[in-house]
Amino acid sequence: MSLSTSYIAFKTICTKETTRILRIWIQTLVPPVITMSLYFVIFGHLIGERIGEMRGYSYIDFIVPGLIMMSIIINSYTNVVSSFFGAKFQKNIEEILVAPVPISFIIIGYITGGVIRGFLVGGTIFIVSLLFTELQVFNFLVLISISLLASILFSLAGFTNAIFAKRFDHISIVPAFVLTPLTYLGGVFYSIDLLASPWKEISFLNPILYLVNAFRYSLIGISDVSLVASFVIISVFILLLFCINYWLVRIGYGLRS
Repeated sequence: MSLSTSYIAFKTICTKETTRILRIWIQTLVPPVITMSLYFVIFGHLIGERIGEMRGYSYIDFIVPGLIMMSIIINSYTNVVSSFFGAKFQKNIEEILVAPVPISFIIIGYITGGVIRGFLVGGTIFIVSLLFTELQVFNFLVLISISLLASILFSLAGFTNAIFAKRFDHISIVPAFVLTPLTYLGGVFYSIDLLASPWKEISFLNPILYLVNAFRYSLIGISDVSLVASFVIISVFILLLFCINYWLVRIGYGLRS
């Protein structure tokens, strides 16, 4: 298959995913913005005023980066798992698999849709957060790069979930029992310096901790973990998940009747 034909296939998947996101924007973009706005009000102002400062910053300034990253993670994941499983459930994916389209282009196409939704939601929530804080971007390059890596990583995770899911119920198990706990325990609402041993050491096994802290560094310039370690660890997870997804699609696991 020529590169130009592969590009057309990739572009088609991306267009389909983008159209889907924008067509049902009231479901894909509005709910997370409303949810995070409530977090800003309840945790940031009502509770935050009683907590005081966290690592020298007001509590709302401390948690806003984590909340934005949480929205990017959840929406990137949700977009891919729902879209790809829908295509699998309706047997549409079989048409793509029998077409001479490279597996990598199929994966990247769906992942691009997750990245687009993650950035749209994250960007909108960042703008809304300015109504509650006076945050300024500390490092724009880190902001964009860590947002991109987070979207790619959890889009890939959503892709994996969609492959293994056999019913619509299965696509909600991982977000409810794995993704949400890891997010809340990933340093969104607190600094891990507050944790005693061994919980502090255990926290370093959570990949979301590195994403949240790298994103917090990009906005307010502080992090509980090494910035280099964050990029290396997340890149390794991305490579691992891409290889797993490539292999699963190649053997047709859960995709061919």
